Amino acid sequence: MKKALLYMIVCLATLVSCVDTDERPDTPVGNFGSLWRIIDEHYCFFDYKQQEYGLDWNAVYDKYKVRVNNNMTTVQLFEVLCDMLAELRDGHVNLSSSMDYGRYWTWQEAYPKNYSDTLERHYMGTDYLIANGLHYRVLDDNIGYIRCASFETPIGEGNLDEMLSYLLFCRGLIIDIRNNGGGNLNVAERLAGRFVHEKTLVGYMQHKTGTGHQDFSELQEIYLEPSSNVRWNKQVCVLVNRSVFSAANEFAVMMHCLPNVTLIGDHTGGGSGLPMSNSLPNGWSVRFSACPMYDNHQQQTEFGIEPDIAVALSNTSMAENKDDIIEAARKIIAEK
Repeated sequence: MKKALLYMIVCLATLVSCVDTDERPDTPVGNFGSLWRIIDEHYCFFDYKQQEYGLDWNAVYDKYKVRVNNNMTTVQLFEVLCDMLAELRDGHVNLSSSMDYGRYWTWQEAYPKNYSDTLERHYMGTDYLIANGLHYRVLDDNIGYIRCASFETPIGEGNLDEMLSYLLFCRGLIIDIRNNGGGNLNVAERLAGRFVHEKTLVGYMQHKTGTGHQDFSELQEIYLEPSSNVRWNKQVCVLVNRSVFSAANEFAVMMHCLPNVTLIGDHTGGGSGLPMSNSLPNGWSVRFSACPMYDNHQQQTEFGIEPDIAVALSNTSMAENKDDIIEAARKIIAEK
């Protein structure tokens, strides 16, 4: 997978070089036109989202241009631009200014959380171990539990060696990535590499080759390489919910390819487009999905993936300090 990541870096460098400095004036109308054009030429999911829900970017332009004039305030302009970007339904699309951070978070905010930090503390207790971004312990039924809340924090090979050695005699392993909004894809890959035992195709990616909506390279294979250090051979359950996004979504996609792994919980949040940024004439920054990634069957994962076993938190169980998703994972590991 490292070759694929290097390929992505080269692709992004090429993409950055072809984003010309916008010559539109620093006016509300100029900034509106600049933003629409940046997205039009470099966003990567137009065809997919036209198919999924009828997105028409030209119609979006017509819809919002009538709301823009050079007498409007910066607050009004920011609102209109954010509304326009929300038409993309993409959590990787953001508009940044000194006054606000425009975002589309419906992919998680419109759904039940299926996660409780109070329940997490109940299962974790206070004597858990910490390996940088990973918290872990052995549950009372001899099942290992790893909480990975983010891939922002670096996780070294030594951290993973020590953690897996500590959990070595457990019957199985639960990796809880619920509410993990992503971070560094290299960190996600490093963790996933501890559960694969041969070079495994886990997905594909493309990059933009021009400004047209269909201008993409051929699909590039993404392989997960097994770690040369301590690896896990027994059953693994990965816990997911709607707030699993970006690099965490890719981790779920990678782990889903492995025969001893079961995904449990809710549909993931998605976010499979590798993002890049550009600036408007007024200095506001826009981030957007530039390189699409797919699963190992060449299927889109931009809107997330389904778990193998769907489980939701119930009020009854929560009142008893039980997490239905963790308990389902424990049951599966015990049965297998």
